[in-house]
Formats: sequence, structure tokens, C-alpha cells
Amino acid sequence: MPVRLRRPRPPRTSDRPSRRAATATVVTAALVGGALTGILSMTGAQEGPEAHTAADAHAMTGARAVPGSGTAGGSKTAGGSGTVTGPGTAAEVPGPRVPAEPEAATGAPAGRKTAAKPVPAPPSSASVMQVVAHPDDDLFFMNPDISQSLHSDGPLASVYLTAGESDGVNARPRDAAKPAADKAGYAEARQNGIRAAYAEMATGSRTSPWDRVAIPTAGGAWAELDTLRAKPQVKLVWLQMHEAGSISGDRPRSLNGLWHGRVRALGSQRSAGTPVAADFSYTREQVVATMTGLLERFRPTFVRMQDPTPGTHPGSGVYRDHQDHLYGARFLQEALARYAKRPGHPHVAVQNYLGYPTGALPHTLDAEAAGAKLKTLKTYAWLDGVADCGTLAGCGDLKVAARPAGRGWTQTVRYSRGTSTSWVQREPDGGLLAFSVLDGHLGVWRKAADAVAWRGPELLPGDGVDAGVTSVVLPDGRVSVYGTRTVLKDYRREVVSTTQTTPGGGFGPWRALGTPERNDASGASDISAPAVAVGADGRAVLAVRDSRRVVTFREQRADGAWGPWRLLGGANVIGDPVAATDASGRGYVFASTTKTVLAWAQQRPGGPLTALAETGLPQTTLALSAAPHGDGVRLWFRKPASGDLRSADFSGTGPASPFTELPGTGVAGFGPVGGGDGLLAVRSRTGFLATASHGGAGTGKKGAGTRPVWTLDRFLFAGAPTAGTDGVAAMGLDGRLHWTPAGR
Repeated sequence: MPVRLRRPRPPRTSDRPSRRAATATVVTAALVGGALTGILSMTGAQEGPEAHTAADAHAMTGARAVPGSGTAGGSKTAGGSGTVTGPGTAAEVPGPRVPAEPEAATGAPAGRKTAAKPVPAPPSSASVMQVVAHPDDDLFFMNPDISQSLHSDGPLASVYLTAGESDGVNARPRDAAKPAADKAGYAEARQNGIRAAYAEMATGSRTSPWDRVAIPTAGGAWAELDTLRAKPQVKLVWLQMHEAGSISGDRPRSLNGLWHGRVRALGSQRSAGTPVAADFSYTREQVVATMTGLLERFRPTFVRMQDPTPGTHPGSGVYRDHQDHLYGARFLQEALARYAKRPGHPHVAVQNYLGYPTGALPHTLDAEAAGAKLKTLKTYAWLDGVADCGTLAGCGDLKVAARPAGRGWTQTVRYSRGTSTSWVQREPDGGLLAFSVLDGHLGVWRKAADAVAWRGPELLPGDGVDAGVTSVVLPDGRVSVYGTRTVLKDYRREVVSTTQTTPGGGFGPWRALGTPERNDASGASDISAPAVAVGADGRAVLAVRDSRRVVTFREQRADGAWGPWRLLGGANVIGDPVAATDASGRGYVFASTTKTVLAWAQQRPGGPLTALAETGLPQTTLALSAAPHGDGVRLWFRKPASGDLRSADFSGTGPASPFTELPGTGVAGFGPVGGGDGLLAVRSRTGFLATASHGGAGTGKKGAGTRPVWTLDRFLFAGAPTAGTDGVAAMGLDGRLHWTPAGR
């Protein structure tokens, strides 16, 4: 039976009434676990995540129980009706489909602090784990995805690798009177801010209390585990390793130094008030073991992580992102690779998020979504100064309070991979194939032409495959899949492909197609996912964006061999290029810059790719999709800071200008547009899949598109949706293929 104790309350630093729970509760380890609120009903066997309760109770036996707390927090300085399939099973699941209008959040009455009530998702078997280097990386670079997961009421565990102690001064840069440096205190203040932000997103109240305990790690030390009492499926894990203290400076005592063997071990920086009782240090192996152990504890079906290959600035070689971000992500890649080899866990999909560089790029979020994200950051930053967290260290991160929007980060969220909409293909007999990456392997789903349900996934041999694959159909009916894989031994990314041995048959071994990068040191292995166009003769053109932010390509010769990497062109290219082949067999490649879209096309089938005249297209949010249309191809993209959809048609001789804008799209959201054969599929503001028939949209007359009528399929999904003649597909956070047939 838990014993309730009270600890002395620190003196108030404000005369304003407390809004944060000050009662501290000691709990036994067995009562700290979370619980799944529901599992999506399925027919057939299902391998899904366990509730966090069992794992926590098992791993916390003997853990030191400590008082819980409530907290507040801010910002950074430097499915619908369709088939849902699991492993070897398929089922037709009637899911709630609602018109798009309910997704708009209702504002709270003036003067009240309560959060707008979101449209909840139905119970899901998805379990999310996210790993970031510092407290606030998640709020800046992964939201609004986090708040959407919290509203779904599925398990979510957020892991913070470092303490984020910085210089130990919790103050705004402009503050005249700054407190003395206190790294343990500043780390605690940042924890307080994170707890408040998550409590507010999950419950509407930033003072909703947490239960805090110390747990043993697989690396031989201890970590802090916080459980939100009102929603125990929400957990925070604090590993409390030293941060680098510099974005890109030479700091051997860091994750960077540990990765490269410049230090034997990295020490801890415990926060004031943490239940972890003693300092510790981790070797490189112990960091990987610790993160692998957390994966085993939480058994996620979906992992959010930072970008391990953000690139470097040309000339200087300085990282474009914080060194803790990218090396923390690389440690997680090693842990995921190790975890994938252990039996008995649910399949895991991964999503990478762009960090610092995203703020300078076109904004992806509409005003409402950006406002909600900023509100959460203001809570983290302790902007109102109300001391309601019950600690002397402070109730949030005052460094961020000077700029709670960061450097434009609250107005955007951007995936660094997984934006391809070309991952479902039709076979010659009318059957369908779908592809996604699970456990670092290519997963393949199949649906026979006369079948209702999909079967899969079958995980192909060959590990290390990165999220974000694309597929093409060859003239003989075989399907090829292209992607990149990460080689951990001598860290690098390379392009790979696999092709069916016969039409409708199995897939052959992966073929390594190399990389345009010299080495990891020169560009941090920063290559995009590949774009591929296949001509009528079966030869392919493969294009990637490299770390110089230009497009490079390889062409397949008549004998099937590949030519060398060559410069295609462009400057300041961002994100993944896309490619398509029109009905005449002419290939096209498109790539976004911060100002417009670049295009290359074959003027005749099998001819060389040549740059088109200026496309005349406006700024986009960078995520593109392309598909055959008429005698050319249609390009889909979004208007920045709005979520509205736009399209433009291209033929072999140039763009069919001007672009078309779909009026009154209504659902907002961000990311690529799955568009083709009269169907559209997008991520809505709520994170749900939104589908519509676009009728005459994209007729080539600006603003002349037909107003789409959107339907929401109420499940959260990963990557990009795809839409085609046969229907709409999306990969749920539960690792399952969600399918809505055309006309359903």
C-alpha cells in the first residue's frame, strides 16, 4: 500500500496563488506503470505493445521511490473504414469517419488558461517512444505530433539523453540580476518546464501532478522516470548525461566525443531534486545498452528521433544542427539495430525530425497550429513567472522565455525522411503491393486482385534500411523499391534498391548503389531519400540531394549497370526530390528550394534530363509529390503557413502554368500530398488522415480547382499517405497498413 508523506514546501517566490500541485507523494514501484486505454479490435492474432505497467513494475523492482510533483513549462536558445493489417493477419475494421469540420479546436473563454479541447482519436494499439538530446527539443521540433499522440490516449514515453545544464544560469539574457550558476538547479528548472508542458497538453492543466522514481538502466546506472498521475500512460525518462555545452564547438566530454572515442566515458549531471541518488558515467557501449533497455521497457510501435545526418555548412564544415542532436540520434540508431534483433517485440517504425535548420525554411504550420505550439513553449519557458512548482530552482526555462518561438521553430515541423507518396504499386494481375520500413527492414504487404484484405508484412532480409522508401513499376511489370540504408560500422548512408525477380514474385537481394558523398566527416552523410524515374526501355534515372544541397544523379545503362554519380544541378535544394514518368515514357525530376521548385525533364523517352525553363512556381513547404497525369505529370505541394494545397501540370516541353490552388481546403495540416486519379490524401491539422475526391482540381487555371469535400479517418499515421486509382493507404503509428478502397 502506498504511503503518503509530505515534504517541507520551499518558500514562495511569488505572492500570487499557487496553481500547481504542491503535494508530494511517495509511491511504490509496482504502482507507477501506465496502462493502455484500449486496443483496436482485430480479427486474427495481433502483436501489439504491452501496457507500460508491466514493464515498469518489472524493471523498477527495488527502485528508490521518491516524492512526485506537478509542474509547468517553453523554448530553445542556441482510421476510417478500411483494412488494417498486422503481422500475417488482415481484418476489415469499421472505423469512425467524420467530416472535416469537427477538427477545428474551440477556443477557451477569454481569461481562462484551459486548453482547447481536441477531437480525440479512438483507442489504438500504437505505442510511441521519442528520444531527444535536450529538454525542449521535442517541443520545438516534434510538436504538434506530440500533442496529437497525447490526445489519442495511447502510451507515450519521452526520453531526454542529457540534462541540458548549459551554463547553469536560469535567466533571460537581458535580465540585469542573474542568479549564480547552478547546473543542477537549471537542469531541474528545465525538467519542471517539460513536466508542465506535457501535463498541460495531456490534461489541460499544467499543474497536474507527476510521480517520480529512480529506475535502474541496462547500462548499469539509474535514470529518473516520471509518470503523469492523471494519465499514467504518459511518461518522461531523464538519463541526465552531460550535454556538450556548445552547438558545434570542440567538446570532447559530450555524446560527440563519446561516439568518436575521444573520452572513455561520459559523466552525469543530476538535476536538483532528482530521485537518482548518485552520480554515474556511461561508456559508449553502456549508452547503447541503456537505450536498448528503454526500448525493451516501453515496446514502442513508433519511435520519434532527431536527424542523425543534418549535414554541414560548406567550407566551414560546421554542423547545421546541434552536435548533441545528431550524435544522440546515432546512438539511438545503434540501439534500434540491436533491439530489432531481439525476438518478441512489436514491429517498430521510425520518423526523423529536422532540427535547427527548419526555422529558416518556409513555415509548414497554419496560424492555429503554430499558436497552439507556441502556447506549449510559453508554458515550458515559465513565461508568467508564477512559482507553482514547489521548487526553488524555477518552474521553467527562462533562457527560452526571451524567445519562446525559438528561431521560427514553433511555426513549423519537418520530417527529414519519409515523405515519399510512391510506396503502393499495382502488379500486372491487378494485385497491389505496399512498402514501409519496420525494424530496419523493408516490410512488404500484398493484396490479391480479388481480395478485400491485405496480407503482411513480410520483412525482407537486409537491415539498416532508413525510413522513406519509394517504388516504381518496370515495363515488364516487376516492381523495384529504392531507399537508403545506414551502415553503422563506419557510419555512412548509401542508396540501395531491390527488385522483384519475376512479375508478382519475390524480391531479390539489396543492391548497393553508393553515395555522392566523399565521407561522413565532410557532409555528415547528408543525402536525401532517392527519387527514381523509369523509362519505357526499363532504364532508370536516380536522383538525390546531397550535403552541398544540389541534386546529383546516376543513370542506368542498357545492360543494367549504373553510370557514375553526376551533378544534375540546382542550388539550395532542401528535402527529398521526387520523380515521375509520363505516359510517353519521359522522366521528370523535381526539387524544392526555399523560393521555388526546380524541374528537369527528358524531352524524349530515354533522352537526357535537361533543366526546364523557370517553373514560375511559388514558394512551397518543400514537400513534393508527383504522378503521371494526361500527357505529362502533375506536381502537388502546399502553400506555406496555411496547409492549403496547390498543383501544377508539366509536359515534356515545360510547365503548364499557372499553378492551381484548391480553395477552401479546410483541413490545414502539413506534409506531402498524396494525389492521383481523382483522389487526395493528406495529413490534417489533427494528425488524422484526410481524404477527398478532387474532381477538376489542377485544371491549370489559378484558383479554378473544385472545392474538395474532406473526410477524416481518425487514426494517427507515419510518413506520407498515398492515393491512387485503387484507394488510399497510410501507415499507422501502430505499425499497421490502413487502407481505404476507392469509392468507400
